Amino acid sequence: MRFSKFYAPTTKEAPKDATLPSHKFLIRAGFVNQYGSGLYNFLPMGKMVFDNIKNIVKEEMDRAGANEIQMGVVTPAELWKQSGRYSAFGKELLRLHDRKNNDFVLGPTHEEVAVDIVRGKVTSYKQLPLHLYQITTKFRDEGRPRYGLLRCREFTMKDGYSFHDSEECMKKEFDNMDATYRRIFTRLGLDFRAVDADSGAIGGSGSKEFMVLTDNGEDDIVVCKSCEYAANIEAATRAKKSTEVEAPQADMAKFHTPNCGTIADVAEFFKVDEFYTVKAVIKKAIYEDSEEVVLFFVRGNDNLQETKAQNACGALELVDANEDEVKNAGLVAGSCGPFGLPEDINFFIDSELRDEKNLICGANEHEYHNIGMSVLNFNDSRYKDLVEVSAGDKCSCCGGELGVTKGIEVGHIFQLGQKYAKAMDATFLDQNGKAKPFYMGCYGVGVSRLVAVMIEASHDEKGCIWNRQTTPFDLDIIISNIKNEDELKFGESIYQSLKEGGYNVLLDDRKDRFGPKIKDFELIGFPYALIVGKGLKDGQVELVERKTLEKTSVHVDEIESKIKELLA
Repeated sequence: MRFSKFYAPTTKEAPKDATLPSHKFLIRAGFVNQYGSGLYNFLPMGKMVFDNIKNIVKEEMDRAGANEIQMGVVTPAELWKQSGRYSAFGKELLRLHDRKNNDFVLGPTHEEVAVDIVRGKVTSYKQLPLHLYQITTKFRDEGRPRYGLLRCREFTMKDGYSFHDSEECMKKEFDNMDATYRRIFTRLGLDFRAVDADSGAIGGSGSKEFMVLTDNGEDDIVVCKSCEYAANIEAATRAKKSTEVEAPQADMAKFHTPNCGTIADVAEFFKVDEFYTVKAVIKKAIYEDSEEVVLFFVRGNDNLQETKAQNACGALELVDANEDEVKNAGLVAGSCGPFGLPEDINFFIDSELRDEKNLICGANEHEYHNIGMSVLNFNDSRYKDLVEVSAGDKCSCCGGELGVTKGIEVGHIFQLGQKYAKAMDATFLDQNGKAKPFYMGCYGVGVSRLVAVMIEASHDEKGCIWNRQTTPFDLDIIISNIKNEDELKFGESIYQSLKEGGYNVLLDDRKDRFGPKIKDFELIGFPYALIVGKGLKDGQVELVERKTLEKTSVHVDEIESKIKELLA
């Protein structure tokens, strides 16, 4: 390709709202352009990178035995109503009507459509297992689109759906996709971890995320320094917290605690470690048709993990309860405890507090706290894993120290079980001739998101640094002075030779000065550049590696073989 005929509009300035390198460089280097909030067009180079990633994903999915299909973007709402997700999914689901006022959705995911494809057609266990996948456009009505391609509204995913006659078969395909995804991200050259995750709106009995480790990651990942354990902060667990600080010894009693509205105040008042206090977090839980104030109790030196709390009470969303809502619920902010609550208050206690003794907690009376309390005699349903795991906590697998790092989600695999098949009455006949709901798995890769992730994983202050697997062009041949006939002739000749040899090269034959050309090379980030300049009269050209920006002088008689060696 000749740069003079190629559409790659580079700019010096990044968008004002761009904070991440990928957002800045994808727009500045002319890979994408933004045409609305969370909406992006892929320009020629962006499409080339996208296709390179897409092809790797497709190759590995085909290798794994999955069948590629294409499902529509617009889905009848009736399918989502059958699964129960039409109202439960939340505001991210874009609902719309056609001219006849029929309900539709723009699909952010396609579990319902996949079930409808096999329902009534796959009727026997002999036709199973079956894995269908697609690589197509999705839409999620993000409330705050940001970070460029990492959090946009329209995006491209590889989503796959597998159908099985047993839980054992489903888990086998889950492991197959685990291995497949590892191959995909390894081929892309990414530093990633597979982590335990929360299943969110997709549901199911178990899920695993694939996270690329980067400084600018949007997710916190808990990793063990001694074993392979890793989990998203929303699903991370730990060994039960302990302390060497001696427990305070006191009979059960109620104390006046003036001006003690925080755990720190309470611990200072009683001269105890915060480990022996109980923290109350007041939230408003929003359900499909109602809302309520809910209390969550954790140890004083722990924090509530809100996704765990949301799962505990089954809410669609948790928000902070305001002062009037707290008061109307009969609660006393700063003095809430699990004992003596109003009868209609829903509450949950972190599992690690179960059977603990010698604790200090709110007395549910203004400026009063109870001491010497034991967490006993609550129903099992009240105890949930609620704490946010922190750096320094101990691993539940090996006892090693846990750390917290940043990552970006690029893939997610789920064991759905029979959730969707039961809801949508999708059955097959098993070996005994009995109707049975399918077991399902689903598996997603963020293909368009990976375009941004490649930059987050590899860039410098000058711009992108593409690897060979994803780059639009392997080599940028820069003719320093297009008016110099010798430089132009040599550049043209090596360009034609490499092109005929099947190499993916770009000839920068623009009439611009050398400075803008080399800056565009550094910004766009092709792996190598060949500079044809003043040294040509002495039989020398320069080869530049983008990753290091090191320049090497090579004789013209050796340059073609050198390039072919690098690009082999």
